[in-house]
Amino acid sequence: MGMSCGFFISFEGSEGCGKSTQIALLADWLRGSGLEPLLVREPGGTPIGEAVRHLLQHAPEGEAMVPETELLLFAASRAQLVRQVILPALADHRLVICDRFLDSTTVYQGVARRIPSDAVAQINGFAVGERMPDVTFLLDMDADCAMKRVRDGRRKTAHDRMEEQPPEFYRAVRDGYLELARQFPQRLHVLDATLPVNTLAEAIRHHLKSTGHALFQGIRA
Repeated sequence: MGMSCGFFISFEGSEGCGKSTQIALLADWLRGSGLEPLLVREPGGTPIGEAVRHLLQHAPEGEAMVPETELLLFAASRAQLVRQVILPALADHRLVICDRFLDSTTVYQGVARRIPSDAVAQINGFAVGERMPDVTFLLDMDADCAMKRVRDGRRKTAHDRMEEQPPEFYRAVRDGYLELARQFPQRLHVLDATLPVNTLAEAIRHHLKSTGHALFQGIRA
């Protein structure tokens, strides 16, 4: 869980699963309870990370990107985010909410891109160091439904390379996430992303209160 007294939450799931909505609702609830969470995203969260994000998702130069380059770019962005933003915030007793973290790399680049898992784990470990999320919420839903949500509900302002993979890619992503949840049940909390938005938000709040962490003691329901 790390040496700091802060609390580190990550959200995971495929495109279209509703992470952004739930992060916003959680942040609103925390602010209403007197806490000011720090919201970060992956890739990104620092000037270096945002430049990497553009290269990974939108830049035309990324079209020819090989899986190994993609893996290392995600890791580079994460290494900067952890050391420049996340660790100092946790040391300052802050609550950090990250939209994606190393589990995304394990699943997207390791499982779906078929890069050997031992190489991915070693690179992830080098990028992150010792600090893992205290809780990871995995918003799980059928891959086909998730991609339909993306197509129907998102008016893209820019071409996004990561949203234009074939259906089998996203089925592999879902399977990879569920396998991670089986491997790390203490950290990954799986939620049905097809549930009503408010039901999901309530389940997230309930789970955080159940951790017993000092930040959530006495917080309103």
